[in-house]
Amino acid sequence: MSLSTLFVVCRWLHFAAVMLLAGSAFYSALLAPKRYKARLARRLQPLLVISSVAALLSAIALLAVQTGLMSGDWRNIADAETWQAVLDTGFGSAWRWQMALPLVACATFALRDPQRQRILLLAGLAQLCGLAFVGHATMLEGWPGALQRINHAIHLIASAFWVGGLLPLLLMMADARDIALRSDAIRAMMRFSRYGHLAVALVIISGMINSLMILGWPLTSFALYSQLLLAKTLLVAVMVVIALVNRYWLVPRFRRAGGQTQQTFIRMTRLELLLGCVVLLLVSIFATLAPA
Repeated sequence: MSLSTLFVVCRWLHFAAVMLLAGSAFYSALLAPKRYKARLARRLQPLLVISSVAALLSAIALLAVQTGLMSGDWRNIADAETWQAVLDTGFGSAWRWQMALPLVACATFALRDPQRQRILLLAGLAQLCGLAFVGHATMLEGWPGALQRINHAIHLIASAFWVGGLLPLLLMMADARDIALRSDAIRAMMRFSRYGHLAVALVIISGMINSLMILGWPLTSFALYSQLLLAKTLLVAVMVVIALVNRYWLVPRFRRAGGQTQQTFIRMTRLELLLGCVVLLLVSIFATLAPA
């Protein structure tokens, strides 16, 4: 595997881990009813642990690969001076936080709830904001650059709420079958659905702004970057359709149609999650290309 391919893989893993961390912590820190929070935190703890550790390891791996790419020789990954030179670049300065914040997240598992859930959420949100300071979001300078980074941070946070919240949603569907937990689980899921409308709208609007700030107007290029961006846009559109079908077609039929409709909802949500993973992969690929 080449360093360029490994960079794409590490970037995809890092984005996926951070989004899963933030998406899970949104539930356990904010969306769950008070009496359900402790139960849900235990339910989501494996996801929170795995995503925190994966965010840390992928951040370190990504910096190592970037060191090899910037130096032009993968053998320089073992050279401390080359690492320091990379850390002194703009990318390296921003990336320090992508390694420090997952350490904070991992350390919080020594704390008790509810402080742990709040810190995990803050750590996840801070990592998402930090990702707005690397890549194409750093193309512009001055106040346009500041607006671009703010917009990109909003895009990442909204995406994490939406896509990062889908796997926890599937876990809560199991809790919703338990009579003792059903009411609280449904309330948490409905809160996710309610605020999910805002998250999806922010993803779409901020994504359009990102594209315009990077590519300009009119969008006439058919280079690989633009093709992958178009593919991403089409996949997001399909995800929006799935989300609307789930919310406004399947959910109202839960009581009347019984378990069959719920199984369809679960399958559709799994498909939505799979498409979200593909979108992240596309982003990881075209983030390495020159905008055109």
